Amino acid sequence: MEVRAVLRYARISPTKVRQVLRVIQGQNAGSALYQLKVIPKKSARIVEGVLKSALANAEQHGLDIEKVYIKKAVADEGPMYKKWMPRAHGRATMLRKRTSHITIVLEEKKEEQ
Repeated sequence: MEVRAVLRYARISPTKVRQVLRVIQGQNAGSALYQLKVIPKKSARIVEGVLKSALANAEQHGLDIEKVYIKKAVADEGPMYKKWMPRAHGRATMLRKRTSHITIVLEEKKEEQ
């Protein structure tokens, strides 16, 4: 059985979130949570919240928290907020404020025989 947690419209670029998600992909949930606490990035704080939410969902579904690992962690692009910034000589440039949809899927490890 697998459980998931989704954060939509996070105000951070998906490429910045993917850097952190690559570190925790496939790890035990407890060790991933510890690693997220020591990574000095804004995206690590956001992913930490999503992971805690996924762990709470796993607990509600009756999974053993000690055996849960991160099966899939994805950051997809959300909508872009577009703003105009004045520049020299009467020009203007567009600023793209990117958003992310972050999904974390947890699954319980099967016991090897």
